[in-house]
Amino acid sequence: MLTKRIIACLDVRDGQVVKGVQFQQLRHAGDPAGLARRYNVEGIDEVVVLDITATLESRQALARTISAVAHEIFLPLTVGGGIRSEDDAAAAIEAGADKVSLNTAALRNPELITTLAGRYGSQAVIVAIDAKRVGDGFGVFVRSGTTDAARDAVEWARQAESRGAGEILLTSMDRDGTKAGFDCEMTAAVSDAVDIPVIASGGAGTFDHFTDVFTLGRADAALAASIFHYAESSVSDLKRFLRDRGIPVRL
Repeated sequence: MLTKRIIACLDVRDGQVVKGVQFQQLRHAGDPAGLARRYNVEGIDEVVVLDITATLESRQALARTISAVAHEIFLPLTVGGGIRSEDDAAAAIEAGADKVSLNTAALRNPELITTLAGRYGSQAVIVAIDAKRVGDGFGVFVRSGTTDAARDAVEWARQAESRGAGEILLTSMDRDGTKAGFDCEMTAAVSDAVDIPVIASGGAGTFDHFTDVFTLGRADAALAASIFHYAESSVSDLKRFLRDRGIPVRL
């Protein structure tokens, strides 16, 4: 059985890590390089750096931040935010990223997924889907969650896979920052629809929430921010907890 991955997310604004609730009320959470250094020691499996206002401000992800984080870790680094073209992706990878995450740009130009997968391999291309419950389904939102894309999350995940995406980063906007638990129903719906790994994001508040998303949500990886940033819980303690419950993790 493949091990489940624990991923730390660094939402970066103006060079500092921030965290909010449902994409709002952002507060300072620390220095990107400092947090990355701590997570590397604690045994995190991967780190994701999201320049959360890059798309709204029409600029590239901050190369200096990417480089600083890359120098602190010896594990996969994903960068997202403001990656709208092949050149943007190349700049992120040259700065130290192993993978790039596409969100708004992928919806506007799905061919970009295919182009980047051809250049770097599908394993280096993640399609991020920010979704919330809309009626009986799950709607996709873009531009840092400010705009309704009028797309179904499950259908879009399938298309992203067909275009060459190697993973789906699925964030529940309803649960983001609430610590109320991952949206396991939404995660399971997307996980069952695709054959590529699905990273669940949004809502982690307790160790049991991770157990739920790996079992009920059938996620391949779980991403969290608040629970780690403010030293409420350590990655190593979480992994021991999961292992004791029969969930395979890398220690």
